[in-house]
Amino acid sequence: MQYHAVRSGRFLSRPNRFIALVETEEGVQTVHVKNTGRCRELLVPGAVVYLERSENPARKTAFDLIAVEKGSRLINMDAQAPNQVFAEWAAAGGFVPEVTALRREFVYGASRLDFCLETPRGRHLVEVKGVTLEEGGTARFPDAPTERGVKHIRELQRAAEEGLDATLFFVVQMKDVCAVRPNDATHPAFGAALREAAAAGVRVCAWDCDTAPDALAIRREVPVIL
Repeated sequence: MQYHAVRSGRFLSRPNRFIALVETEEGVQTVHVKNTGRCRELLVPGAVVYLERSENPARKTAFDLIAVEKGSRLINMDAQAPNQVFAEWAAAGGFVPEVTALRREFVYGASRLDFCLETPRGRHLVEVKGVTLEEGGTARFPDAPTERGVKHIRELQRAAEEGLDATLFFVVQMKDVCAVRPNDATHPAFGAALREAAAAGVRVCAWDCDTAPDALAIRREVPVIL
């Protein structure tokens, strides 16, 4: 996926989860943060961040914060990006071959799952999770408790038990991580549900991304350690 009219700045503070103050060449900007997660290890004072100018001139905030440098690593932190890059990649046959249709926000059971891929084998249900937390080269999810995430895993497990293909897909919004692990210290119930679902036939996989200030693209598969 491609961004437009991107510029850099220095992160100053985050008054609330929706906005941040960023110093740019034009002065201090109040910008929209496209990720309501904690991101405490990313948004630290002085960090280089990247902003995309909004195409809506009526918006209160002129820019969206989409990426941040963490040391030598560039991390995309746009919460909408994982679904978009997965959709582009899957539609081109990157995930499974012979996708005849890709349906978003597919209602299954009591949940809306991110995707239903129609293939000659039948329906393949996919829930996508974007990963921005990295510790010592390992990516971890989630960075905050997510009961909604546990619910989605349970629905995928039910789908697998009913004979459907079902996948929990981690989009790692950075490159060169060695593995992805559930963040049991933050939300043990998520890790427990994920392990149970995997044992019941849910595919759990992760791919990292090529990242640039103005682009994001799925790159290569990395191990998921449960």
